[in-house]
Amino acid sequence: MSLNPLQLTLENTLEQHSAKFISVAKAIFQNPETGNNEYFASEQLTQLLTAQGFAVTRNVAGHETAFYAVKSSDKPGPTIAFLAEYDALIGIGHACGHNLIGTTSVAAATTLAQVLDQTGGRVVVLGTPAEEGGLAGPGGPKGNVKKRFVEAGYLKDVDVALMVHPAGKTRLTESTLANNHLYFHFYGKPSHAASAPHEGINALDALVLLYNGISVLRQQLPDGVRVHGIITNGGQAPNVIPEYASAHYYIRADSREVVESLEPRLRAIAEGVALATGARVEIDHQIGPRDFKLNAALDALLLEEFTAAGETVDLSPQKNKVSTDAGDISHAVPTAHPWLKIGPDDLIFHTVPFREAANSERGYQALLIGARVLARTGLRLLTDADALNHVKADFARQL
Repeated sequence: MSLNPLQLTLENTLEQHSAKFISVAKAIFQNPETGNNEYFASEQLTQLLTAQGFAVTRNVAGHETAFYAVKSSDKPGPTIAFLAEYDALIGIGHACGHNLIGTTSVAAATTLAQVLDQTGGRVVVLGTPAEEGGLAGPGGPKGNVKKRFVEAGYLKDVDVALMVHPAGKTRLTESTLANNHLYFHFYGKPSHAASAPHEGINALDALVLLYNGISVLRQQLPDGVRVHGIITNGGQAPNVIPEYASAHYYIRADSREVVESLEPRLRAIAEGVALATGARVEIDHQIGPRDFKLNAALDALLLEEFTAAGETVDLSPQKNKVSTDAGDISHAVPTAHPWLKIGPDDLIFHTVPFREAANSERGYQALLIGARVLARTGLRLLTDADALNHVKADFARQL
């Protein structure tokens, strides 16, 4: 299929800068940084944007490693945003491929910006750190950054938001789970575990009862609900009755309403075991991401562009669900979060094989394919008013 002049400009721009994009993605992979620590990655991506004439504002939405970048034309038109993620996982590095996600979005944005003088409108990049969680670990107090971008007004003039996530198969945007986080802190009384155990109050006993109580609760939960957690502190020495013990739990479900309806049941278990053991419990609450609002019209455009790029899109029914704070963006503006193949079909997120795929030749070629698909989808939205109106109408129907 022959390319029109604007599409040809996109292709030439992407080819011209492809080596640089891959170099940046490799550098970010080799310097993995956890949520809100991504100073190197943020600097690498903002340098790319600045070099292409974007006005970049750093340290936005309350996060030092977050950024907002914009390039405007002198003509009216839509605003297309690209979502950049670039944090690594604790202990396993870029095993979710965010080195590819951030660079793909920046590559798409800088490529699309080359035609703004002809199309009008604006291109925006939202640099959103800590998708995997903040300084306190997954889902910590500084997690769910995209929600803060919405609250700070960075989406108010955006017409459509786009990103692409590496995966084992190329698929369109899928439903995701809303989630909340609960942090349980049990406080007891220390004592010598051999000579005077009766003088102590065992915080770990309370925590173990909580763990078992939540495990029993699971069989009574509705389909699609996921509750899972870890013990984050179980005491300091076996010969001391633990004075403090803690756990971190996720509650996931298809909607924010279901998640919040389940919280009181977990809190009740914690309060009950505290009463039974004599321990004191404190519970911290963290709002996680929302479910994802799908947009069929936007995915239809992406399907066409994936096909034009030679990608085989798996259209079989969705089997598994994850959570992402891009869900919060999808409730603010029409948003796409498709998946792009970087390895074998059975590739699993947050594993060593996924990390290896994110640093593979196939992974870096997927970066360029993803940038091409996102840039061309953005071009469609900038130049085809009917297509954009269909996307907006699909979004409005779900409000």
